[in-house]
Amino acid sequence: VQLVESGGGLVQAGGSLRLTCAASGETVRTYARGWFRQAPGKEREFVAAIAWFGTTARYADSVKGRFTISKDNAKETMYLQMNSLKPEDTAVYYCNAEVALDVYWGQGTQVTVSS
Repeated sequence: VQLVESGGGLVQAGGSLRLTCAASGETVRTYARGWFRQAPGKEREFVAAIAWFGTTARYADSVKGRFTISKDNAKETMYLQMNSLKPEDTAVYYCNAEVALDVYWGQGTQVTVSS
């Protein structure tokens, strides 16, 4: 399974970005996909996740009400709409896919929010 993130960039506080995670390869047994982020000097943390077959989604408390995770199963693509961005949202954002007993990661995309 290969995952490729895109959509990161530099945005002012209060702005919006939409991240995309495109998957390819042996994805048929995917049961969930998610977004994580890692700021400099900090551990990678959970942001949001969504069931691949179904609509169940969950979010970190820090992003609830501002970020929305969504997916297009036919395109094997997942999205993260990020609104009302804050400087503390600055991080490298990674998508992952839980496929059978394995977890796959993308290479990450940088999101920088200026104050």
